[in-house]
Amino acid sequence: MTDIHKTSIVSSKAEIDEKVIIGPYCIIGENVKIGKGTKLISNVQIEGKTEIGENCTIYPFATIGFPPQDLKYKGEETGVKIGNNNIIREYVTIHRASVSGDGWTNIGDNNFIMAYVHIAHDCKIGNSVIMANLATLAGHVIVEDYVFIGGLVAIHQFTRIGAYAMVGGFSGVGQDIPPYTMASGPRAKLYGLNSVGLKRRGFSEETINILKKAYKILFRDKLSLKEAIEKVKKELPQIPEIIHLIDFIEANKRGICR
Repeated sequence: MTDIHKTSIVSSKAEIDEKVIIGPYCIIGENVKIGKGTKLISNVQIEGKTEIGENCTIYPFATIGFPPQDLKYKGEETGVKIGNNNIIREYVTIHRASVSGDGWTNIGDNNFIMAYVHIAHDCKIGNSVIMANLATLAGHVIVEDYVFIGGLVAIHQFTRIGAYAMVGGFSGVGQDIPPYTMASGPRAKLYGLNSVGLKRRGFSEETINILKKAYKILFRDKLSLKEAIEKVKKELPQIPEIIHLIDFIEANKRGICR
């Protein structure tokens, strides 16, 4: 049975699945959908066209689905989609999309979003992402799977963070962070391959060594990016990780952090 505390205000039009627990003083709007087994601890407010998956835990004073902080937004119907098994801690803010994207702010599965994180309109968060306290994403940021973002990190709009990358705390990110790398600094720079993270995620020694060679060619051999990409394609085995790394770099629009 669904358990809704008597002090909470839940719209009769909201779709609340079985075994959902809504603690004290929550406010749930009419276009909200909450999946089976999700728990709202207390004082959570969810508005707009917001879909939350199964077995999520949302902590006090999180606000989800509020209008974007975008002057172009004039009340158009946009939304937020959140997957399964996410932990969303205290005072997290997740805004619905604005009008210049596909209409959705998306968060995948198995993410750990720590206290005071801000996820702005139209962001796309993958799976198994960890965002530490006070990490801030501007609009249209893309974060691929298994990324770690440290505390007090600010990421510029339209920037991408590649899979398995690590961004050190107190960093400012204005250009794309390539997959599998580590970046840090007030104007973030690369500091090598995220070797420890890759080992923890089960990457083989052979794959890590190939990625190290690619990193050296792309970011340390003082070649133009075009020359470096061609050298990686010619000289290294085209394993899936190398293909993803090159595809990511070639698709960049804001420039690549090096």
